[in-house]
Amino acid sequence: MTTLTCFKSYDVRGRLGDELNEDICYGIGRGFARSIVPREVVIGYDIRPTSKALAGQLAEGLRDEGVDVIDIGLCGTEEVYFATSHYAAGGGLMVTASHNPIDYNGIKMVREGSRPISSADGLGEIQALVEAGDFGPAKARGALEHRDPRADYAARVASFADVSMWRPMKVVVNAGNGVAGPAFDAIEAALGAPVEFIRQHHTPDSDFPNGIPNPLLPENRAQTAERVLAEGADMGIAWDGDFDRCFFFDETGGFIDGEYVVALLAGAFLGKHPGAKIIHDPRVVWALEDLVGRMGGEAVASKSGHSHIKAKMRAEDAVYGGEMSAHHYFRDFMYCDSGMVPWLLLIEHMSATGQKLSQMVADMQKSFPSSGEINFKLDDKQPAIDAFEATYVSHANAVDRLDGVSCDYGDWRVNLRQSNTEPVLRLNVETRADRALLAEKVAEISALIKTA
Repeated sequence: MTTLTCFKSYDVRGRLGDELNEDICYGIGRGFARSIVPREVVIGYDIRPTSKALAGQLAEGLRDEGVDVIDIGLCGTEEVYFATSHYAAGGGLMVTASHNPIDYNGIKMVREGSRPISSADGLGEIQALVEAGDFGPAKARGALEHRDPRADYAARVASFADVSMWRPMKVVVNAGNGVAGPAFDAIEAALGAPVEFIRQHHTPDSDFPNGIPNPLLPENRAQTAERVLAEGADMGIAWDGDFDRCFFFDETGGFIDGEYVVALLAGAFLGKHPGAKIIHDPRVVWALEDLVGRMGGEAVASKSGHSHIKAKMRAEDAVYGGEMSAHHYFRDFMYCDSGMVPWLLLIEHMSATGQKLSQMVADMQKSFPSSGEINFKLDDKQPAIDAFEATYVSHANAVDRLDGVSCDYGDWRVNLRQSNTEPVLRLNVETRADRALLAEKVAEISALIKTA
């Protein structure tokens, strides 16, 4: 039996050739059919050179198990989420490598109702079936149909916006040559908004001539920031390859860290849904908790990761959930993450307040400065975790182990956790209006981790 390393906690991701190839995708199609038992499945794929062929083999595997396939073609991940529910399909599979290196690809999966599949509830069984490879002969072949749900998807996303409230402004949109461009165009057409959108790297291009789109990396932000300044724009928006994450730049070209975006979106929803519950990850929390508390909402922490956030939102009937990693989840979008809904809400929020984006986050940045997520690649993470526990846990005012370990000392707070998707240790530190203390604690804990 072969052990497949491409199966992760929430999805499939691997280096092309040895870790992920067409044969493995064919097996995943058959394994998905046997584990999830759908009647019909939606398939889509991103712009990567191998994505269409890998999607084709997923479809072959599904059809050989008697499952009908709806192929929606080149699209973003959230379009597969939408189409799965829109067509009342039994599941959805999106072939995408998102922001991973050019020699990688992957698959994101959902079951009926666009509910997530993770290693704990279906993905592990699919992996076991593919590794065993004991599928036998093909069954009666399922059908293959090509459909285009984009107009309906765009209308659904546009429904989050009250364009009558929007004021005229200029916005730079950087699709990074991923698949965001065509979806954005459809949404803009559905809006009819008084906004001038300046397109950058808008056309999908499998060569990624401007680099793999991942604006979370500081080195990838300059192109959007510089265009915002050059155009005198009010805001910049950039997406990753499959646009399930979006990133924001203010009118000065400044990058807005994810925890402040989560707080802004929470505020936007609480203005429309007083007293609503907001789900958030536990890495950096003070700015969000302060805003939600002042607006009369309820902030509810969840373990990081899309399957955890989505489950918590359903359990709490939360209107919105956000992670500082730029994943944003919406009750009225099948509880799924979207990289298109957030910018609609921010433009509306800016219009309603009359403030510039920099002004909207200035008080949060001053009152609750944070380190941003600092990643440490370690062959063995346990010594660093043990050293941190021995040094910091015993004298904390409060300790939370919801996700890694979080320690609150009153004037500063730290979260240290192992990544669910990468072989790294992640550090986040926040303080109360004290940047000197922030720098001191970041340096102190970083040195401990590196020398453990």
